[in-house]
Amino acid sequence: MRVIVTRPEREARKWVEDLVLRGFDARALPLIAIRPASAQVAVQEAWRQLGDCAAVMFVSGNAVEQFFAARPQGLGWPAGNALRAWVTGPGTAAALLAAGVAPARIDAPGDDAPQFDSEALWHVVQPQCRAGMRVLIVRGADASGRSAGRDWLGGRLVEAGCAVTFVVAYERQLPVCGPEGRALAGDAAADGSVWLFSSSEAIANLMDMLPGQDWGRARAVATHPRIAQAARDAGFAVVCESRPSLDAVVASIESTA
Repeated sequence: MRVIVTRPEREARKWVEDLVLRGFDARALPLIAIRPASAQVAVQEAWRQLGDCAAVMFVSGNAVEQFFAARPQGLGWPAGNALRAWVTGPGTAAALLAAGVAPARIDAPGDDAPQFDSEALWHVVQPQCRAGMRVLIVRGADASGRSAGRDWLGGRLVEAGCAVTFVVAYERQLPVCGPEGRALAGDAAADGSVWLFSSSEAIANLMDMLPGQDWGRARAVATHPRIAQAARDAGFAVVCESRPSLDAVVASIESTA
């Protein structure tokens, strides 16, 4: 069975490797391109202010990678155990570990969490929150520079009396897809392939890539209910919801057969 992995290139490579090991014909078709933020000065200033923060929340592994790539020379993650790093899932936690952040500093939903999202993270970090504590949220923006993603967690933090600031560490753009990628996408719309979606934005970019394409025979696995609904709205015939762990995704792919 062929699986089309639509994550950005960095994550897609790992997912393709893991799915191939599980016996699938996995192909990467990144539907979001990641670029460093245009305002690198803002990211560097956020680094200089880390010592004043109680926690930094990273929205994704790309947020971690691009934030650390912009680190000013001579600066590192603050010493001691005070500054916490908050993440919504294991992929982002792995990126922090690769960047050198100690495991004891990282707060994330448990492996058995129903979803790896802001709501699940809030249950973990809410006891830490107190009035006046400073929290930095590192996130992305779309191609026009507008902040991408939900502000749900920021809203909860403000309600708890926290001082929340945001910094855009990367930009999410429509990828350049050549004839081979377009041909793969067109074939996978009707040949029994299973599309793996981890972002509603990826679905929107796919619709822009192939305007007028009939998705009435297409199958998809989505790693969140909101993403699943976006796939249904786009016309996918079969849409399965899955937790974003490898075992759960594999089970969902197999269930579409």
